[in-house]
Amino acid sequence: MGLINIASNNSVWRGLDYYKENKVINYIKINNNQYEGIINGSNNKKYNVFMDVEHPRKSKCDCPHAKDKRIICKHIVALYFTVFPEEVDKFLKEVEEAEKEYEEYEKEIEKKLIKYINSMPKEELRQAILELLYDGPEWMYDRFIRDRIGY
Repeated sequence: MGLINIASNNSVWRGLDYYKENKVINYIKINNNQYEGIINGSNNKKYNVFMDVEHPRKSKCDCPHAKDKRIICKHIVALYFTVFPEEVDKFLKEVEEAEKEYEEYEKEIEKKLIKYINSMPKEELRQAILELLYDGPEWMYDRFIRDRIGY
């Protein structure tokens, strides 16, 4: 499993920001899979990072979020993107493809929902609307009352 896959969503996006902001001060290659680097964190605090791309859980950072934990923090992600800049485009392309797939999924669900609603008998549709208003979030009921009935 890749380093980006086990990092939290927040760590990946913040790490990408750190990469773009050139927060990796320097790094050295230990071997084909291991790197050490110094990353400029918030308030200009410097963090020491060890990254193992073959065994990502062995990666370490001395920042408060990751110190003494097996967490892939934004500093490790920033080092990863600095060492492997081609992975930035790959990551962004995967995100874009996933967003497109989700949009298509939402459109398909909407079509099915409209088809189902149009097939409902009038009384069943009325009952479903009442149930949604009574059982749904309070804001939905309040908005309906305010906008449709005028209370």
